[in-house]
Amino acid sequence: MLTQMAAAAEEDVSALSEWVDELSVSATEDDKNATNRTDSNDVDVTAKNCEPRLWGFETRELYKFALNFYKEKEGKAVHLSYEDKLKLVAFTQQVTHGKYTAENAPPLGVLDMIGRDRRVAWQNLGDISKEQAMEGFIILLDKLCPLFRTVVEAQKRNFEEKQRLKREEEAKKQEEEKKLKELEEEKKKQEEERLKEETQRRQIQDALNQQTYYQFRLYAEQQYPGNPEQQGVLIRQLQEQHYHQYMQQLHQNQLVVEDHIEEEEEEEKEKKLKKKNVQLKNVTCKDDDDHDDDDDKDNTNENVNDEDSDEMEDWPPISPAEMWTRKGVEEFKQIIRKETGDAVIKVGHGETVTVRVPTHEDGTCLFWEFATDGYDIGFGVYFEWSKPETNQVSVYISESEEDEDEEEYEPREDLESGSVNGNARPERKTITPPISVIVPIYRRDSQEEIYAGSHQYPGEGVYLLKFDNSYSLWRSKTLYYRVYYTRQGFTKNNN
Repeated sequence: MLTQMAAAAEEDVSALSEWVDELSVSATEDDKNATNRTDSNDVDVTAKNCEPRLWGFETRELYKFALNFYKEKEGKAVHLSYEDKLKLVAFTQQVTHGKYTAENAPPLGVLDMIGRDRRVAWQNLGDISKEQAMEGFIILLDKLCPLFRTVVEAQKRNFEEKQRLKREEEAKKQEEEKKLKELEEEKKKQEEERLKEETQRRQIQDALNQQTYYQFRLYAEQQYPGNPEQQGVLIRQLQEQHYHQYMQQLHQNQLVVEDHIEEEEEEEKEKKLKKKNVQLKNVTCKDDDDHDDDDDKDNTNENVNDEDSDEMEDWPPISPAEMWTRKGVEEFKQIIRKETGDAVIKVGHGETVTVRVPTHEDGTCLFWEFATDGYDIGFGVYFEWSKPETNQVSVYISESEEDEDEEEYEPREDLESGSVNGNARPERKTITPPISVIVPIYRRDSQEEIYAGSHQYPGEGVYLLKFDNSYSLWRSKTLYYRVYYTRQGFTKNNN
């Protein structure tokens, strides 16, 4: 029996030696025979060199996976013959210890036939490298167990899915870092803009404070004589209010400029359309010479009128007024009652009171203060460009502001142009001098706070302080006011 087993072992070793010779074939021969696979126990060279790498794994990594698969599934999902097991063990010995030698071979017992068979199989592998031994183990296991390839493909898909998730995670992390960086840059930019705006605000406020300090100091000295501490508090309050009012006025001016630009564009479009219509009309009436002459005269008159309207006299620009509010309405009313009774006016419902304050030859700036009993009142300041005939303050009452803006017509006979239906041609003649708006009329809560303000003289003329109660149908308002002008080192009450 022992003789028969030895003969069988020799036959297995001989077959394994032939297969090992196939593993030693060069890479050039592998390429030539890439399309051929054998059904015998010999393994094709193409499978040896290429197939493990085609599975998407490195040889060493795939060998570890194949060895674990064999240990776990042997006897369960994998049932191999004795000869196949000898071949697989021989490959593992070659990978672990290298070429067979007497020194690295494990000791054998007298009756250890299996160990002797394994040693013979290992010895017949010869000088193949560990890499070749790994590939031989993988290819032989794939041939003997088709389930192995399925498990490897599943493992490959799992590995690729992990790699994909890893790449997505890295891409997501990079995207988050990019967004975070952009957010930080945006915050930094916003902070720089905020600091820039704050610097500009301080510069504007400091410039305004320098311009108004003298006027506010005069006003504070009048309100709190001999009390520098209260004067300083009032000056700071007035400067802060003046800054906010200045910024609001600046914003309103920008809106006015934008509206003016839009109006100019609309007027330009209308002029172009009108010119185009005139040209079309001239072409239509070209055969009628007399009619063409009349059209030329009409066009000449229109051009003269346009030039006259464009050459209207421009008055000097007026600086914005400075306005503020303060507490102490009742005290202010008592002071006004004691000073003079003329400064207390009853403004009837639907009426507008205009206080005319001429500029004074010794003055440089006009101040005003007012308050009311119980209810608000509209207030605005205008400037009339006319030479004052007197320095006295006068008061005019009208039913509405429209009554003051009416224009009158004076008939005059034009000897050259003749008359129209036997009547003299009416000529439009403006009686009132030009007026500039300094403070538009808005309703003021003067029953709660004292409204005060000042304005630098733009030139010679008359200030028109308008107190508007035209919006009230039933209520009359009692007005307390005070106006005075200032000059260098001197303040005088106009009342």
